[in-house]
Amino acid sequence: MPSFTLRPARESESRQIRDLIHLVGINPTGLDWRRFIVAVNERDEMIGCGQLKPHGAGILELASLTVYPEHRGKGVARAIVEYLLANSPRPLYLMCASPLGAFYERFGFRRIPYEEMPHYFQRIVRLAGLLTSLARRQERLLVMKLQ
Repeated sequence: MPSFTLRPARESESRQIRDLIHLVGINPTGLDWRRFIVAVNERDEMIGCGQLKPHGAGILELASLTVYPEHRGKGVARAIVEYLLANSPRPLYLMCASPLGAFYERFGFRRIPYEEMPHYFQRIVRLAGLLTSLARRQERLLVMKLQ
């Protein structure tokens, strides 16, 4: 039995969402609390979050999915993804670090080549590639799609 529940974010949680996104070091743009779903513990304290972020022209991204480190491994991220996917239109895109690709493949997402990416994602991939090269990191940024 999970020790958390999911619900739409509240305006009062806007700062905490931003702080969590910064804590884990993922894309801090487009953090409108009205698009977020939060996982909360039995004391109604936020332990994780995720959103569906629009990029115009029918492009929607599963984004900002994260869980506080002390709450990982308990099914929180999986539950947030399932909740957001339940009524989201298709196609749906996401960006993630390459080690997370297998997690999203369990939900039906597939890696897509650069040529199939909407322009927004192509720009981000080019920038991420430059930064990764400069930092000499082994991780890559993946763009994935769910039909």
